[in-house]
Amino acid sequence: MIKALKKFMNKFFKNVFSKKKHVKLGLYGPPNGGKTTLANRICKDWIGEEMGSVSSMAHETREIQVKEQVNIKSNGKEITFNLVDTPGIATKIDYEDFLKSGMKEVQAKKRAKEATKGVIDSIKWLDNMDAVIVVLDSTEDPYSQVNITIIGNLQARDIPVLIVANKVDLKKSKLKKVQDAFPQYEVVGISAKHGTNVTEFYESLFDLFK
Repeated sequence: MIKALKKFMNKFFKNVFSKKKHVKLGLYGPPNGGKTTLANRICKDWIGEEMGSVSSMAHETREIQVKEQVNIKSNGKEITFNLVDTPGIATKIDYEDFLKSGMKEVQAKKRAKEATKGVIDSIKWLDNMDAVIVVLDSTEDPYSQVNITIIGNLQARDIPVLIVANKVDLKKSKLKKVQDAFPQYEVVGISAKHGTNVTEFYESLFDLFK
């Protein structure tokens, strides 16, 4: 009797504490994959406001950005989460790359320093994530050191993952190559900029939180 009661109480408290009030959904990936564009798409669709600025220059997002209580509904289903947009993860950040884009040296060095800190913060925040969307540019080779490092960190932490192959509207897009690179995860091809396949993307989000 005592064993049965103890088992019931353990299960009860486990269920209570497993239902987090602030579920964190992180957007991860290399620079210029479209994380912030996707974040803006999600926020515009469901709360009517954008999350952050985007740019063709790498490392536009250099600080963690959080939009709280994003609520998505579809076909009688509903999920609420805090959306976390993270700086692009890179294995090397050289201020000279910013100089080539026309930035002055002082600005370039400042941007490189902030971007480096952003990468460190992104990795640290992985421990706080309940689920992660990895946003990849489907026109680029998915078998990169950065992508493999990101996926490896997520697997080690046993965090639920959805891979978004972004920019499928472009001719160079190779969705199948992204799917073949990471067969252990669901891969959804979208255009965050133009809204292509976003309905399929939202349905996949519900599967991620099952």
